[in-house]
Order: sequence, then structure tokens, then C-alpha cells
Amino acid sequence: MPSKQQHPRTGGRVRHNSFVFHVLVAAFAAAPIAQAQVPAVPPGTAVLEPVVVTAARGPQSAEDLVADVTVIGADQIAQSGVDSLVSLLQRQPGVEIDRNGGPGATSGIFLRGANATQTLVLIDGMRVSSSSSGETALEGIPLDQVDHIEILRGPASSLYGADAIGGVIQIFTRRGERGLHANASVGYGTYETSSGTAGISGGTPVASASLQVSARHSTGFNAITNPANFSYDPDRDGYRSAGVSASGSLTPAPGQVLSLQFFRSHLDNQFDAGDNFNDRTLTTLTSWRAAAVDRLAPWWTSNLSVGDGDDRSVSKTGYGDYPFTTRQRQYAWQSDFTLPAGSMTIAAERREEHVASDSGFAVDSRDTNSLTAIWRMVAGPNAIQANARHDQSNQFGAKTTGAIAWGYRISPMWRFTAGAGTAFRVPTFNDLYYPGYSNPGLRPETARNFEAGIHAAGSFGEASWQAHLVAYRNRVRDLIVFQCDANFNCRPNNVSDATLEGVTLYGDSQWRDTHAHASIDLQAPTDDANGDLLPRRARRHATLSLTQNLGPARLTAEWVGSSARFDDAENLRRMGGYGIVNVGVEWPLAHGVTLFIRGDNVFDKNYELAADYATGGARVFAGARWQL
Repeated sequence: MPSKQQHPRTGGRVRHNSFVFHVLVAAFAAAPIAQAQVPAVPPGTAVLEPVVVTAARGPQSAEDLVADVTVIGADQIAQSGVDSLVSLLQRQPGVEIDRNGGPGATSGIFLRGANATQTLVLIDGMRVSSSSSGETALEGIPLDQVDHIEILRGPASSLYGADAIGGVIQIFTRRGERGLHANASVGYGTYETSSGTAGISGGTPVASASLQVSARHSTGFNAITNPANFSYDPDRDGYRSAGVSASGSLTPAPGQVLSLQFFRSHLDNQFDAGDNFNDRTLTTLTSWRAAAVDRLAPWWTSNLSVGDGDDRSVSKTGYGDYPFTTRQRQYAWQSDFTLPAGSMTIAAERREEHVASDSGFAVDSRDTNSLTAIWRMVAGPNAIQANARHDQSNQFGAKTTGAIAWGYRISPMWRFTAGAGTAFRVPTFNDLYYPGYSNPGLRPETARNFEAGIHAAGSFGEASWQAHLVAYRNRVRDLIVFQCDANFNCRPNNVSDATLEGVTLYGDSQWRDTHAHASIDLQAPTDDANGDLLPRRARRHATLSLTQNLGPARLTAEWVGSSARFDDAENLRRMGGYGIVNVGVEWPLAHGVTLFIRGDNVFDKNYELAADYATGGARVFAGARWQL
């Protein structure tokens, strides 16, 4: 069916019940390689443990986490030098990507082997995904607008509702801080790629505000290089993007905070459609959220919010224009209570979805009311979290999900975690109502996950390290697969089951001016019916990076690798494994100015993230950042 470029609907599931055991033994043998994403700091500098919000819908210390979470901070984003949000996510534990061309092309995220539609993406707590395709246009979120990111791996429907089977990626835009702050950057590189950003923020104990703008342009390269592909066009496929984010907060009295966040981005991306036309997709993402936090009593904090998340997409091709728009209005009232034993969070939410297109959906809206309860307790060496959620939709009925996780500190160095949870994903409006290619009788996909992890951290002299090993098994049922019968009548059906199982090992080490990070995923995201790998997912993928401070300069070398994958559900179209090397140099000058240069795929490796789609070869990007 014609629409913007979409990833194929894929399902699939497993056989090897002993897989996790064998991989766990192998990974423990490698455990001393040493939580991911600890930035390099000068010796003797205190490193504060990050505060994580996504794992329990409220702030908690990373030391008390019973979930598998990675936090990517603002400094790490700035120092990464990558060209897109998708490229940054590719370097994180448990994450694989696919991309139909260059940085502006349609992209997808596979978190712990789950389908791209099975990972929930939030911007400042708001959903901005398309209710038509079920995916979030990650390629349309400028990295320059992002302050930090939290990645919660594992089913999280008991916290956030539908679609969080693989996990949750929450993106936080910039905020105002006390004092006056300003930033700017410019850069230029291969394929006439240019970028520019500027921002200002400030605040007092009573009020704060921030504003950030960004723009990026590239002439790109030919997305499809295989002339036999029916979509092949011998032209360049570039992109233009622009974004703005703003925030403001007011503290009229102790314990009271009024806040407003706004985000908007626009992406104009060219793609190939085999029609000798300047095919392009125009994607606009908008998100805003207003909140009022009030400490009603020493033991009770109320958070009342309303917001809106929009995804507007128009594909312009030689065959016509295909617009799809999703609007999601979201209301929430969350209360956090301090109990004699732990804490309790109760949240009531309402989400109103509305879609618009030229396709003539028989139904174009649905409403979901939800009630969530979260109990957390830290007592001595034990940490416990239990979640329960009930979602009631006027379209798919009721779904109840739950999760429980436990952590035990064996010693100051060693900690053990274990958990179990359920999740679900609802059919998209395309699945249910696209004329001639839909099935109104579809059921939600469901998942049941079990996982266990061992975490260690230590130091000796000037060296410090930490390592994490997590094994998981996620059984996914009633996967929605698009099928055609002998008469070429095509529609989606709940016909497939999958098992997503594997081990993730990641860690960091710091010694004087040297920082190392490594992660490896050994997994089997497979189809239960035949044991085939799910499309575009590998059995092994890994990253390794080394950062060295040499006087004022910072040098970085990075390797990203993957084993072979298949582009189709039948595992007939093989995409070979790859390993690419990236390097970068930063040189701080006076007055807050830093010069940088980055080389990606410096050995010009020819590899694919989607069959027939180019990845751009070797390229370089250089520029300057300024911060006050």
C-alpha cells in the first residue's frame, strides 16, 4: 500500500532453549572487560551517580535501579560527534538499527531484538509516534535539541502502556538552569553536509527558561545502489532539517513548580521510488507539555499534566502525494506517596488518538484510559519494584500488565537483579482500517519477559571500572504479520510467535586520562515456527571505544560491528556482517571554544543496514562548538 517509506511488518520466533545458558557461561568468562556510558573525567574528580526517571516514572538513584537502563548525558552527546540520533543509539547496549539510506532516511530501532514498532519512544514524556505506521520518526529528531536520553531495556507496558515490548527510549530536550548560559556550533563535511545550532538558557531560584534552534543540510548520496531494485533512481538523496525546543518553569512557592516544554522539528528527506521524480518525505514532529507539581503534604506530591504529540508526514512521489497525520492528546495526574515502607506512585491517564489521511479509514480515532500503580522499596541490601497497570480502550478493550523486579547487593562490589513482566502492542490504524489491506479483527500482540543480571563496580588506585551482564527471555505472542493468499488478497493477521532471548554485557573502565567502553550482545531473536532470525537482526553485535586525553586534546577511536543478518523473514536474502572504525579529535581553545573533527567508517567499509541501501562510505565532519 502506498505511504511513506515503512519497514516491513515482521514477526518471528525461537527454538534453542539452551541458548541463554551457553551464552551466559561464555559472557561471564569475559566479564572483566568492564554501567555503560561513564564519561571520561580528570583523575580525582567526583562522578555523581545519574538520577534516572524512566525506570519508575520518577527520580531514583542509579545505585537503586532494578531495571536495565543506560543514561546518555549531555557531555557524551556533544563529544560523540555522530551525525544523528539513530547513529548515537546504534552504539548503545541492546540496540540495533536499520536505515534506508543516509542520516535523514527512514530508520528503525530494534531494542533487545524487538520489532521497531515494539519500542516506545517518548519526548519529554510525550508520545510522538505515528498511529498509522506504529513507528516514531527518529530520523526527524535533531540530536542538537537533545539534552540527555534514557534507555530502559525490557517490557515496560506496566509503566507506560501499549507498545513497550522491547523497552522505552525517552528523549529529554534542554532545560534552563541557574545563571546565564549560551551555546553555538557550526560544522561542515562530506556530501556538503553543514549544520548550525544556537541556544540560550538561564534562571533564578524562582524562574528559568531555555531556547535552542538548529538546522542541518546535506546533498547526500544515492540511497539505492542496485539498478535491479524496482525503486532505483540514479540521483542523490539528501535532506534538510530544522528544529526548535523551548522550556520554562516557575516556582511560586516551595514545593510548587509550573513548567512548559515545547519541541518541533521538520525534515525534508529525499528517497528513491523508481519514478524519475524528486521523491521526498516531509516529516514534522511537534510535542508540548504543561505540568503543575505541588507538594500537598510532606508525604504526598501531585503532578498534573496535559500535552500533545503530533506526527505529520507527507510523501511526495511521481505517483501522487500521501499524507498521514497523527495527533495524540495526553492527560495525566500522578501522585507520589512516601510510605512507612518504601514509596507508592498512582497515575491516572487518558490518551486521545486521531489520525487523518487520504486513505479513508473507516475509524480515525481511539481513546485509552489507564491506571498505573508502582511500589518501590530499598531496605538494606534489597531493592524491590512492583508495577501494575490497566488500560481500557474503546477500540481494543482492556489489557492489564504487571512487572516485579528485585535487586540484592551481595557486597559493596557485587549486585544481583532479577525481574519478570508482561507487555503488549496494539494494532495500528493501517493494520485495522487501511482500505483493501486491513483486518479489523486483529488482537494486540502480547509479551512475557524474564531476566536476570549481575552488576559489579570497583576501583584500585587511580583506576575504576564497572560491568553489567543481563540475560533475558521474552516470549512474544500473536505477532501481526502481513500475508497474501493464493488469489493475492492481502491483509495482516495474528499468525506468528517469537522468542527474543540473549545476553547483554557492557561496561566501562577509567585509568588516569584513558577511558574505555565496551558492549556485546549475543542474542537469538527468532521465529518460533522455524527458528529463522527476525529480519535485519544479528546474532552478535558489539561496540568498543577508547578515549585518550593528551594534554588539552581528546582523541577517540571506536569500532562498531555486527554479524550477518537477513533482510527477509524467510532468511533467503543475506546481508553480510560488518565492522566499521570511527575516529575523532577535540581541541579546546580559549573562551569556551572547542574545535572538533570526526571521521566515520574511515576504512571505507561497504556494508548494508537494509538490503540494496547504501550507507555512505568513508566521510568526515569538522567544526567548532562554543559554550558560555
